[in-house]
Amino acid sequence: MADKLFRDMLRSVGKIFGLTFLLLAASGAVFYYQRAYSTSFQIAKLQDEKRKAEEEKRQLEQVVSRLSTEKRVADVLVSRQEKNADGVLETTLLLVEYDKQGSPLPAKSVTVLGEYVHIDAMVIKFDHDLVRENDPLRGHSIALFTKIYGDHQRPADAQMIDPPGRIPDIYRGAEPQVSEFEMSLWKEFWRLYEDESFRKSKGVRTASGHGLWGIFRPDRLYTVTIEPDGGLSLASEGLKGIYREALKQRFAPTPATGPAAAASPAPATTRPAAP
Repeated sequence: MADKLFRDMLRSVGKIFGLTFLLLAASGAVFYYQRAYSTSFQIAKLQDEKRKAEEEKRQLEQVVSRLSTEKRVADVLVSRQEKNADGVLETTLLLVEYDKQGSPLPAKSVTVLGEYVHIDAMVIKFDHDLVRENDPLRGHSIALFTKIYGDHQRPADAQMIDPPGRIPDIYRGAEPQVSEFEMSLWKEFWRLYEDESFRKSKGVRTASGHGLWGIFRPDRLYTVTIEPDGGLSLASEGLKGIYREALKQRFAPTPATGPAAAASPAPATTRPAAP
């Protein structure tokens, strides 16, 4: 009898240990699964957060670039400079503007009186949010050159860079939507200048005239840029050999073809009358 009770007790203890083992094993499996799932979830979450952080960084870098990068709008160089019969320095300039894609437009040649050259432009600055968001129409300040003259001339006698009533070269070949929008702004420029509510309706921060001036000499390349805040700046550097040779070829007299043939003169440029 005692042996039977002992065996029954051992079987009960064995069942208890067995159930306890199964319970511990199940708990371990659940814990392992939860831990593995949690780890996998955390890894996926971290990877997703990393992707989002990298995308935000990329967008921020683009915003900083748009808000801090200058944009070249024109190059100017002196093709001829000498005093005329009145002892006044005549300076002939080649002005090359750049389109929206940064490609050079046909050069314009103008002659001014004096060593100091003044270049006038109209500048439209758009709201910072539009620049930050890279708005397709208003993602960057825009400038339109208007007049150029020397210090021995009156501003009223300045030569027009873009003649009134004609589409400026900078808009030729541009996307129609961009061209039409910007042309409408130039036509309403002085209204933008005076009417705050009209400016806001167009997303314009300011519209005003800007002027650049400086000494222009041969063998120098002068670059006009529009700064992130919309201001114009002028910088110069030594003229590279390839530009110098191109100038020599452009303005060199045509070789004579016979004993009596005279060398052809350099291309004519419009010369302003002395004031």
